[in-house]
Amino acid sequence: MHNVDSMLSRRRFLAGSSAVVAGLEVMACEKPGVIPFSKSEKKDFYRVGKRGGRWFFLDPNGNPFFSIGLNHIDSATLRYSENIQIWREKYGNNMERWLSESVKPDLVAWGFNTVGWVQEVVTRSPTNHRHSRNFTFEEYQWLDMPYGHMLPFADFHQWEAETRHSDFFSKDFEDWCDYVARAHCGRFADDPKLIGYFYIDCPTWVHTRKENRWKGPLFDPDDLKTEAGRRRLAEIAGRYYKVTHDAIRRYDKNHLILGDRYEANAPLPVEVVEAAAPYIDVISFQHFARPEKIVANLAFWRQRFDLPMLVADCCHSVRLPNGYTSHDVGRYRQTLKLLFRDPSCLGYHLCGAYLANRVRKRGLRDEQDEVVPDVIQGITRANSQVREWIKPFETE
Repeated sequence: MHNVDSMLSRRRFLAGSSAVVAGLEVMACEKPGVIPFSKSEKKDFYRVGKRGGRWFFLDPNGNPFFSIGLNHIDSATLRYSENIQIWREKYGNNMERWLSESVKPDLVAWGFNTVGWVQEVVTRSPTNHRHSRNFTFEEYQWLDMPYGHMLPFADFHQWEAETRHSDFFSKDFEDWCDYVARAHCGRFADDPKLIGYFYIDCPTWVHTRKENRWKGPLFDPDDLKTEAGRRRLAEIAGRYYKVTHDAIRRYDKNHLILGDRYEANAPLPVEVVEAAAPYIDVISFQHFARPEKIVANLAFWRQRFDLPMLVADCCHSVRLPNGYTSHDVGRYRQTLKLLFRDPSCLGYHLCGAYLANRVRKRGLRDEQDEVVPDVIQGITRANSQVREWIKPFETE
């Protein structure tokens, strides 16, 4: 392990500085999760590296891997009082059967190669907006696919309405992060199917939503008008990313750190990403926008940091007469096409869900466990194109 403090001093990024960007080509090979590619050298865990001038995940065998993920997988949708007989009769009240007999075969058949973030929104109100629990280590094993896992280090998600902000400089925060890493990473450390760890879902560094306006953003955006304020934000963010990084690395030195999933449609000071860069392997975004705007956002950050990026939560929806929504397959296909052309993009994770519940009101199967045929056919065709696009990179 490199000394993190020395890495931080060496990697103080300056936006638009060509000298720094050029230097990152070398630094990329020094980071724990970033490796130069050698086809003859077997790797045991997922890494990131460049092939043919673009970034890829590299699977445990060193093959380029473009992550096509599905988010939000929750079996409780099959346990409403009106449909619980499906859960009992078809799956025997057994999570292992559901994951191995239904979820995995579906995802593979539909062309997904990753489970992105399994937690699903289950209540959505001004005072109570919550997600289902995370998967256990055993559930990921039953699913038996590459996956990302979210670590609950803090709760300043933009949808979070109930929890006060943490003090990142306190020993309490250090102790909590150590517990989270010990409880989660201590079990996941040797799993080759794990791609890496996510943190916050859309952190409110300098923005709020109406549900959490009562506690304000983590940092007052007005303070960014001064040099002293910008330095203070960098200090706070640096502390947060260092404590979380160090907690993970005490228990898991093998897996990628995918970091926060930044909300691309909200203000994101460069100081935050600059502070994160020495401690993460990937810059992750949630982005709900036209395909052209999504790739423009990646280009904006690519000009500032030579780090790979992941569109970790995204979808394009069309509203249905019954109040539910469905996926816009045409825009899904166009987004995949444009993202694969982007040299910084590692993948696209669809804001599912696997099952449509009565809160999200969107899914690839309905609450009667029936597939949505037109959507499935279109998504499967789009995902199969990625398999063709990646072939030339496999031979380099």
